[in-house]
Amino acid sequence: MSSKETSKAVILARGLGTRMRRHDPDTRGLDPMQSTMADAGLKAMIPVGRPFLDYVLNGLADAGFLEACLVIGPEHEAVREYYAKTCVPGRIGISFAVQEKALGTADAVAAAESFAAGEHFLVLNSDNYYPVEACRALRESGRPGLAAFERESLVRQSNISEGRIRQFAIVTTRLDGTLERIREKPDEATLQAAGPEIFVSMNCWLFSPAIFEACAHVEASPRGELELTDAVQYAIHKLGERFQVMLFRAGVLDLSSRSDIAAVAARLREIEVNL
Repeated sequence: MSSKETSKAVILARGLGTRMRRHDPDTRGLDPMQSTMADAGLKAMIPVGRPFLDYVLNGLADAGFLEACLVIGPEHEAVREYYAKTCVPGRIGISFAVQEKALGTADAVAAAESFAAGEHFLVLNSDNYYPVEACRALRESGRPGLAAFERESLVRQSNISEGRIRQFAIVTTRLDGTLERIREKPDEATLQAAGPEIFVSMNCWLFSPAIFEACAHVEASPRGELELTDAVQYAIHKLGERFQVMLFRAGVLDLSSRSDIAAVAARLREIEVNL
């Protein structure tokens, strides 16, 4: 590993799991453990063969990461206990950071500042399974960046419907390939202006330590949350950060609601986990 590459990843696992807690009529076939974890909003620990988070960590290890920090809530002792007793990884070290309240993704990243210890680090969601090549490319780049995924490829290769993907944040870049802006929940006019090939953000980033200063300056969004995308825009406009946008035509599995569980389990069935 070169001196510019990182070995650290931060996994955001503190969310409330509001959509996952909803009892959809067409998902009554969940097994007891799936139902228990879904009711608790612990998406990352829902078993899809084994806990979904195991697959996320396995992908990170395959991509060359050596350390992972799980950002959890103070009530998530089950996650700590699982990785301390039931499944103790050998390929990737596990540590924890506590986000006391679910105040938003910028606040979640800020909770991992001690883990980062002045180094670059990857950030990703605990309820998404990303392509190994995307995580590896960000790690090897050695510079702040974002993995952006082509929308039509996500429809073909993921478990995400076209209707849902139309609501995802789209990425606009400068001529040099760096990030200009992320547009949340784009309207039809914005989508039309973006052209025939649209790339979206799935919240998979490589950050420098500057992101912590940006997170400290974020104000609550209209949703009442401290948003990581707002911290990124602050870093660009106030701190002079440049985020290289890496483009991928690949799928990302999404475990947001109970209706996703069966499809995600089917797609992960052939993956052998070696932690």
